[in-house]
Amino acid sequence: MVRVMDQKITQRAIAAGLAGSALVIAGIVIGSRGMTHFDPELVFYAIGSILTAFAVAYRFTVWSQRPPTKVYLRRGFQLLLKGKFPRRKTAAAIDTADKFVAQNFIRRRSWYRWIMHLCLSGGCTLAFAITFPLVFGWVHFSASPTDAEIYLVKVLGFAVDSFNIHSLKGAMMFNMLNIAAGFVMIGLIMAAIRRFTDAGERATQKFSEDILPLLLIFAVTVTGLGLTVSYKFMAGAGHGFLVIVHLFSVLALLFYIPFGKLFHMFQRICSLCVALYKREGEEGPRAYCARCGDDFTSAMHVDDLKGVLDELGFNYRFATPNGEVHYQDICPACRRRMVALNQGASIGR
Repeated sequence: MVRVMDQKITQRAIAAGLAGSALVIAGIVIGSRGMTHFDPELVFYAIGSILTAFAVAYRFTVWSQRPPTKVYLRRGFQLLLKGKFPRRKTAAAIDTADKFVAQNFIRRRSWYRWIMHLCLSGGCTLAFAITFPLVFGWVHFSASPTDAEIYLVKVLGFAVDSFNIHSLKGAMMFNMLNIAAGFVMIGLIMAAIRRFTDAGERATQKFSEDILPLLLIFAVTVTGLGLTVSYKFMAGAGHGFLVIVHLFSVLALLFYIPFGKLFHMFQRICSLCVALYKREGEEGPRAYCARCGDDFTSAMHVDDLKGVLDELGFNYRFATPNGEVHYQDICPACRRRMVALNQGASIGR
């Protein structure tokens, strides 16, 4: 039975991976107007993105099939879509802003870590938001037919903006990736200081999970800035070599995302479902202890825990004079009392 379930999960994961890759390919073809605005020089970045989409969708599908994760995701989407939708939609938006954008859960632990994470996540998000549309041909620039110093910004083939190449707006447009790299470098320096000076971090950190992602992000950032330095201040010296190194560093980072620590970017979706789950549990029916009768959690939480334990093959039901009781129907305080009572009974007290 376990082997059959594993095969089904693998088949679903492969199907999800293929669907993810197909969506990226379709997005490139459609968004670039039938490859009209696709830059052939960026083909390896596009291929890397397609393969990464497959790997991310594959791993996310496997991860989401774990019983606890599956419950939280299913419940989260059910709660978001059923009844009182505007209220839940607002709550989900607030939780998204709090957990994804502001990352206040990190600020409550440490201001230093909060600033570090904001620089890293903000800089990387900005870089991805610029790079992927450019690589996929969704966004491109072209000179105005009437003035060579005016650039037109085209999105999906439609002109949406324009700017003078000598203006402040033009400087911002051309250096947006460098600005993102600057924020990332600040975050990387802060992370390196913390990794090498904090005794707790040094004792628990692992190279593959904690050091390697920083090195990969550092390689992408430094080589990207190196390209700017090369063509702006060194007359293009070493530009060809930097292009190759930057390509391989970007591909290494993309391929690391589905299989390393950076995959938590996608796992954070579950935290939003957990927030909705907790809020609904506080407002919904309550569970009362079968021993003392006290209210100790939400009925939904208890029912879902029973389902997860049953799915994992654990039977926590036991007989009592009043009928069968599940261990999850007992409050934590009574569980501790029952342990003490049973231990005393085992030694004749």
